[in-house]
Amino acid sequence: MYRKIGILGGMSPESTVTYYEEITRTYTERYGDYGYPEILIYSVSFQKFVEWQRKADWQVAAQEMARCLRSLRRAGADFGLIATNTMHIVFSEVQAAVDMPLLSIVDATASAVTDSGLKKVGLLGTVFTMREAFYRDGLARHGIEVLVPPDEDQESINRVIFDELCRGEIRPASRDMFLQIMRALGAVGAEGIVLGCTEIPLIIRPGDAPLPLFNTTVLHARKALDYAVEAK
Repeated sequence: MYRKIGILGGMSPESTVTYYEEITRTYTERYGDYGYPEILIYSVSFQKFVEWQRKADWQVAAQEMARCLRSLRRAGADFGLIATNTMHIVFSEVQAAVDMPLLSIVDATASAVTDSGLKKVGLLGTVFTMREAFYRDGLARHGIEVLVPPDEDQESINRVIFDELCRGEIRPASRDMFLQIMRALGAVGAEGIVLGCTEIPLIIRPGDAPLPLFNTTVLHARKALDYAVEAK
């Protein structure tokens, strides 16, 4: 039997859909049938998490995520995913409060960057992801240096994420802005770009970019699939 996957989603709904599609479709591509692992999804109300982020009420958010993940555990999940980069700020606290393993999006990303042989990457995400230490420290443990855009560009990226991408809006001008920021990171030494927000791949595709991309949503979802099927 495969391990049953529990996804804590809704932050935002756009990326939660991608997790489900990536896991199920990748399974079928690999194995040729539709016997993918069972998936449970707890979709939270995103607004309260947006407010907690703005107020830096990280511990309150961690407590709520732990409560939701415990519900997934009671429903039968064997392990869990937090389907968003930003809320991995409190990953350790949430893991300590939940009686099942959680797979880290940062670890999944670090493994992919290491496997690629790159040592220095640019990081794009919400302002919380770019400014807090959790991503930099997570990648640094694997010998990977992280570069982030200037503060003004960080604010622009954050605005697009919350005001456009989380609402399913894709604007060409915003895509151009992302590409310009990526080129600037490449000019100061970035060898690749970590798309450290699960919504950014909605607007940036591999063929668009001037540097190798690390799609954290896909990497996290595929790590979950690998972990689920290895139990058989």
